[in-house]
Amino acid sequence: MAGRRNANAALGAEQVQAIAEKLEAKLFHRFENRQLLTQAFIHPSTVSGDVQSNQRLEFLGDRVLGLVVAEMLHTEYPDESEGPLARRFAALVRREALERIARDLHFGDYLILAKGEEDSGGRENSANLADACEAVIAAIFVDGGYGAAARFIRQYWAAPMTGEKSPPRDAKSALQEWAQAEHGVLPVYRLISRDGPAHAPHFEIEVQVSDFPAAAASGGSKQAAEQAAAQILMHRLAVDHG
Repeated sequence: MAGRRNANAALGAEQVQAIAEKLEAKLFHRFENRQLLTQAFIHPSTVSGDVQSNQRLEFLGDRVLGLVVAEMLHTEYPDESEGPLARRFAALVRREALERIARDLHFGDYLILAKGEEDSGGRENSANLADACEAVIAAIFVDGGYGAAARFIRQYWAAPMTGEKSPPRDAKSALQEWAQAEHGVLPVYRLISRDGPAHAPHFEIEVQVSDFPAAAASGGSKQAAEQAAAQILMHRLAVDHG
């Protein structure tokens, strides 16, 4: 598989061509500089010598995605105010949304990883997939301009954007609104534990509102664990208190 070679060969002509030929149709863009597309899959663990990882592209891709999604929302929901648009925006640019697109396009197959990262399940790592997705967006943008990047984003973000009739509320926001409205307090989050290697951490978080029993959950990031814990507590409160 193309992505299983080491980083020192990452920019070789054969690998560049293999990745590009398999992905260009899915990306709706034919690259003038196919090295950019290859770079989008180079994980920081493999960097050595003159080889650059995908981190700079990831930084740029995050900004390009935000601009295109904001433009799409502004056009799609002309009657919504800033608050609802902001909630839609947050749901569409968060890690989970990027990861879903990356999995749909099998980006994990093309990741260029160091052996340790490969052996620890780096191809299925949520952060690696989301980062690669942002880097691919940037690669398209640098190679083909805003129109090319927007074409890719509109293709894969249109369905989740229009699928939500009401602006989505994440669990943390919903819990905070309920706690403030019903009890005049804010939820309190507490880190219970953090373990795992630096590239694949595991967090356990507990959340409590007033004197209600706390709820705990785990995730690959603090944010994910907090969201999961808030979701559990919201469900418990709905069941116990109607």
